[in-house]
Amino acid sequence: MQNTGWRKPTPGLGVAEQLAQAGKQMNIPKTRAFVAVKRVGAHINLKAGDMMLLDTLGAFTQPQDWEEGQRPIVWPSNAYLMEHTGFSLSALKRHARRLAEAGIIAFKDSSNGKRWGKRDENGVILEAYGFDLSPLAARVEEFEELQADLAAERELCQLLRRKITVSRRMIRARLDAAISSALSGPWSDFQQSFEALLGKLPRRPVASSTLERLLRWLVELQEQVEEAFLVATRATSEQMEVVHVDNQTQEMNPKQFNNEPHILTTNHLTPVISNCSEKEHAAGVEREPQTEERVEKTAQDERSRPNGVAIDVPTIMQACPEFATWARDLGGYLKDWGDVYRVAGELRPMIGVSEHAWLAAQESLGKQAAAAAMVLVFDKHAKGEVASPGGYLRGMVEKAGAGELHLERSIFGRLGAQAA
Repeated sequence: MQNTGWRKPTPGLGVAEQLAQAGKQMNIPKTRAFVAVKRVGAHINLKAGDMMLLDTLGAFTQPQDWEEGQRPIVWPSNAYLMEHTGFSLSALKRHARRLAEAGIIAFKDSSNGKRWGKRDENGVILEAYGFDLSPLAARVEEFEELQADLAAERELCQLLRRKITVSRRMIRARLDAAISSALSGPWSDFQQSFEALLGKLPRRPVASSTLERLLRWLVELQEQVEEAFLVATRATSEQMEVVHVDNQTQEMNPKQFNNEPHILTTNHLTPVISNCSEKEHAAGVEREPQTEERVEKTAQDERSRPNGVAIDVPTIMQACPEFATWARDLGGYLKDWGDVYRVAGELRPMIGVSEHAWLAAQESLGKQAAAAAMVLVFDKHAKGEVASPGGYLRGMVEKAGAGELHLERSIFGRLGAQAA
């Protein structure tokens, strides 16, 4: 038997006793109870020492103690608990008090303040005084709901962080492209606003509301940058058209017209391997002089290189919704594989895929298949399935070289997963 000492009543201890009475009416397996509390222990401010003492107390309980109508009460001595936890007497009392105030255990004291108990021949507790774990049984469903809420919050935070990363990279790519191309626009102001938002990125876990607010600010800035970039590129295109028209006007000026024939003098004869079509000749298409070996190698390359994927654009957009959302925001409706290829190239810098990797994919797979591969990589990265998009794309190119790349299977697999 062990003297527990007298305790000053508090509201927390009163609630713990009420929970103990409720727990007596529960039929909760011990394993389920301890799994539930451990999953949310940190969230309800339980410390490692609290959990250690709770585990030690739980080891004294038996399965029948957790059945309906029973109370899992244990009566180990302070000396035993101190030996098995390594706590001092004051630390032991402090952790026991914290568990009680948190509504995890209750104290059931005898009239003389000593812990003791006895069981019948079937192990059922007949009478006991000590630490009562019934409050834990009463709160299992509460803890399981809390754990589900915490899991949903973590998943939401992960999604928001991925969207923040995508938006951040898109802004960076647009600003870099605008500055490197010397486009006219308020890029320095945008850069300052962007750096200010980057300074607000949390360095530790925060609530989803904080991430949602930061994402909203980034998306607003991204829309402003995109609009300015579109205006600047349109202005540049219009200027180029004006210059082109001026040049054509000068060429058509009779005063500058030269009626003398242009004579090409050469001492080298180029053997003709194949004739150009009249359409190519009329369009001014020049063909590189080729040897028979080069012609045969080119033919082999064309036969071995995949030209595309046997999937239409709506199907791959449905299979990869993250890419579809960003693509439509960027380029509007994608009507064919040419649009997909163009947008895939524009979104490439946003996920950190190098131009070299992109060109290598086109060289190996062909433009359409490379675009399909980029769509898959983008969508998987946006959903957190791929950490290194550039490395993943290079891996797809290597698989294609070994004949092990099956883009259609991957795309239809994602459709199947959505329907499951």
